[in-house]
Amino acid sequence: MRTVPERGPATPDELDGIVAAARPIVLRGQVSDWPSVAAERAGRLDAYLRDGASAHPASCVVGLPSIGGYFFYREDMGGMNFGRRDAPLGDVLDQLAQQKGTAPALALAMQSAPTDVVLPGFAEANVLSLLPETIRPRIWIGNHIHVATHYDSSDNIACVVGGRRHFTLFPPDQAANMYIGPLEVTPAGTPVSMVRVDAPDLARYPRFADALAVAETAELAPGDAIYIPYLWWHSVRSLDPLSVLINYWWNPQAEPLWPVDALLHALATMRALSASRRAAWRPLFDHLVFDDAPAAHLPKSARGVLGDLSDAERRALAGHLAKQLSERS
Repeated sequence: MRTVPERGPATPDELDGIVAAARPIVLRGQVSDWPSVAAERAGRLDAYLRDGASAHPASCVVGLPSIGGYFFYREDMGGMNFGRRDAPLGDVLDQLAQQKGTAPALALAMQSAPTDVVLPGFAEANVLSLLPETIRPRIWIGNHIHVATHYDSSDNIACVVGGRRHFTLFPPDQAANMYIGPLEVTPAGTPVSMVRVDAPDLARYPRFADALAVAETAELAPGDAIYIPYLWWHSVRSLDPLSVLINYWWNPQAEPLWPVDALLHALATMRALSASRRAAWRPLFDHLVFDDAPAAHLPKSARGVLGDLSDAERRALAGHLAKQLSERS
């Protein structure tokens, strides 16, 4: 595997270029001046978090020591190998402290909790200057845990506050080699790869070898950040007993209609067709949806949905699609 390219801290003026490159990049020391990172260096991150924690609960996951920290499906695919419960941050810190001296330990994590709910004041004291203050940060805190390989339909900057994190990333064009799991029921809301990246069963998932050939890895320490582009697959492992990450999801380009809805609609319609009919539709999809200018030969006034739609036209189109789906269901 290759290592993710890295650089020093970026400025807000440089972010557009980073996003336009659509490649992951490590931003060493991007948040090294955060008070929370200073608390980690001083060995008092637990106390720093407790001082700011609210009593509001957030979703947490817990797994038996037998899962090795890997939150995933059960072997029979009949459910997950972990349980969920809501708890405030203080209770999570108590449990993590108890498990620190236990071997083997339970796998514990609070995942994707808005800091303004569970840790009010954190965002104001720990500012990521790259993004507007309106972007809502989220906290991920746990022990030795492993998040299965997945993608996000947003750009992502992840900042390590406590402990070390190991990232493995794959470009979007590797989707066919990822062996995607069920779309309806997922461990955390987004589809995951069925292949465990740190112990791949290549006899069962042979194409994953091609994905590994282009994978990129990075290990981040407190104060470091990583930019993960839109739809890049990534697996994340926490390497220490107390691991804290703050992430920011945002979409630089507005998406008034969600692409995933188009994907689900296509699955519902196209998968039911014969192979020959799907093959007949493929060139139309490739040309009309994925070519940059499929209607360049038409005057702008005649391009309709093949042109640049206004917000009002998009809303009208969404209403038309909803009506069609309702009538045909």
